[in-house]
Amino acid sequence: QVQLEESGGGWVQAGGSLRLSCVASGLFRIVSMGWYRQAPGKQRELVASITAGGNRDYAESVKGRCTLSRDNAKNSVNLQMNSLKAEDTATYYCNVRGYLSPSPTNWDDFWGQGTQVTVSS
Repeated sequence: QVQLEESGGGWVQAGGSLRLSCVASGLFRIVSMGWYRQAPGKQRELVASITAGGNRDYAESVKGRCTLSRDNAKNSVNLQMNSLKAEDTATYYCNVRGYLSPSPTNWDDFWGQGTQVTVSS
């Protein structure tokens, strides 16, 4: 059974910082991990992701303000968010792409339950 345990989030004033963490379990092999967000009335969008090889991808809107780190041994990923803005307010979801078994076709995308980030201006 695949489980994604999210932590962090909360309320912060504009200019403040928050740290989101996600730990994955139950997967044979992880391909990538990252965070997406969805604001009310908007589509879910990528915030940042990192592959097993360490290649990172950031949304343009968070470049220079957010840093994604990964601990492969712990199957965890952390998103440090600094200089937060009101427009960063959203529900943030951990995403993991991984294999459930050694079969090359037995992979899928998995999502956490979401954690709320509210930035007050």
